[in-house]
Amino acid sequence: METKKILITGAGSGFGEGAAIGLAKLGHKVIAGVQISPQVTALRKKAEVLGLQDNLRVERLDLLDPYDVKYALTWDIDILFSNAGIGEAGPTFEIPVDLVRRNFETNVFAPLSLAQQFIAKFIREERKGKIVFTSSMGGLFTPPGYGIYVSTKHALEAIAEALQNEVTQKYGIQIQTINPGAYLTGYNETMADNPFRWLDDSKNFTKRAEMREVFDSLLGTPQGRLDPTEMIDAMIQIVPADTGKFRNVVPKFVEDMLKEHQLKAWDNTI
Repeated sequence: METKKILITGAGSGFGEGAAIGLAKLGHKVIAGVQISPQVTALRKKAEVLGLQDNLRVERLDLLDPYDVKYALTWDIDILFSNAGIGEAGPTFEIPVDLVRRNFETNVFAPLSLAQQFIAKFIREERKGKIVFTSSMGGLFTPPGYGIYVSTKHALEAIAEALQNEVTQKYGIQIQTINPGAYLTGYNETMADNPFRWLDDSKNFTKRAEMREVFDSLLGTPQGRLDPTEMIDAMIQIVPADTGKFRNVVPKFVEDMLKEHQLKAWDNTI
């Protein structure tokens, strides 16, 4: 495979960090964008220990910081792997709307803005770039307790599909999504803690113990605690590839579950 220049957002932990290291090991030139300065130092040290400092450059890239974004747009890349995201969970009928706005700002508006600007850069430079979005299995169905987070991924799915229709044939810019299952990176577990900042048994209809049971039923099973190595191994093959599927759900049993869920949706009744 031809080596590529790849920018990864949200590379300070989890899938982003794993993919950055994995792609650098394969010989690609990777810029790992991380949200906060301590993550810069930590990942630079890790790159040195692994002997990857020539292929893995670490930069601060907070998608909500206009100065970080402006600087990022000066970087010479072939592929934007738009991976950064946050998650707000809890009952959709009670979650504070300011948290909903914040989740959409980070997961939808900021990635869309960055993608728009890199697409414009690719078009002006007359080069065939590529944008890959980290979506989720939740971009294709809605589990209880995660309605707001997955609504951001539903939106991202629509944006990616629209972008593919608009820029792939006309400009040669490829668009893909990657849809991880419930891998144990700590991301889902942290998201499940978030509602307990505001859920109040004296005010909310949804009780804290009830909410915890919902999360435990989803994350406490082997299917909710998958080894992330499988997903990272898939990412480092999908992201730099010149061909492949538009949507990439991993693992296969989750893809099968989602297809079954989508079929059943046609028979859903009120």
